[in-house]
Amino acid sequence: MSYPESRPRRLRRTAALRRLVRETEIGAGRMILPMFAIHGKNDRREIPSMPGVAQLSVDLLAREGREAFEQGVAGVLLFGIPSTKDARGSEAYDPKGIIPNAVRAVKREAPELLVWTDICLCEYTDHGHCGVVRGGEVDNDATLPLLAEAAVAYAEAGADVVAPSDMMDGRVGAIRSALDAAGFAHVPIVSYAVKYASSFYGPFREAAGSAPQFGDRRAYQMDPANAEEALRETALDLEEGADAVMVKPAVHYLDVIRRVKEQFAVPVAAYHVSGEYAMLKAAAAAGWIDEKRAVAETLLAIRRAGAEILVTYYAKEASRILKEVEW
Repeated sequence: MSYPESRPRRLRRTAALRRLVRETEIGAGRMILPMFAIHGKNDRREIPSMPGVAQLSVDLLAREGREAFEQGVAGVLLFGIPSTKDARGSEAYDPKGIIPNAVRAVKREAPELLVWTDICLCEYTDHGHCGVVRGGEVDNDATLPLLAEAAVAYAEAGADVVAPSDMMDGRVGAIRSALDAAGFAHVPIVSYAVKYASSFYGPFREAAGSAPQFGDRRAYQMDPANAEEALRETALDLEEGADAVMVKPAVHYLDVIRRVKEQFAVPVAAYHVSGEYAMLKAAAAAGWIDEKRAVAETLLAIRRAGAEILVTYYAKEASRILKEVEW
């Protein structure tokens, strides 16, 4: 009986051998935890569609940020729930608004934790769209100064990174110019360069109270059928001054993550979005999957596709799960 000269199974025989030749490593130090800040004190409001995730008053959010840091999580990505909403999303760029307050509180609790701030108007507008609405449509150019003003307000509060997610054309350039003029040339921009008009944002919209009150966002977020367009969007944002780029969602766009990473020599982040998180939680609650292994495999797939940075609601749990799961 003849034997094959090559036997790949030899290096899979034991856990030690598998660890030795593992090609992709992942850990909490590559993860960013999204968090939802609300006004008030000692207030935690659970989000039904996202088990384990809650809207948190600034004091509780800062405490949870410190806990995340102690567990090895690299940073947090802050979203704000305003006290009032209006047509122009005024609290988004108010220096005394919810996000600047949250940034300062987190930095007091955990100075070394990276604080990212999402920049968009959708949580703050009474119509739920990501920019100024005129004549029933989002006015791209009228929105840019407001996004830039928000970026400066967050940088002044101590944000380490600003992350525009609005998908307005030219917003990275407008934000870069405003930051530089205000003395924040050192603050990096991680742009949501590739953000699809996805069906997997539903739980987030419940958490942030950001569902559009009319129409949808397909006129400014990307068509899920397009991948070449993702490369064009990335190139434009980099030309305007983005330091790193984001692909959102992550799991359903692994091919796009790979193409962006191969095309551009910049750090790539991927957002494991609310719907992707909720599906894992629901399947685990029903007993259909092993949650720990499914989470580890999901995050590993995103990393393997090429993302150096993983934005995920599982960040705190992952710091424990990745130590417990053995492949």
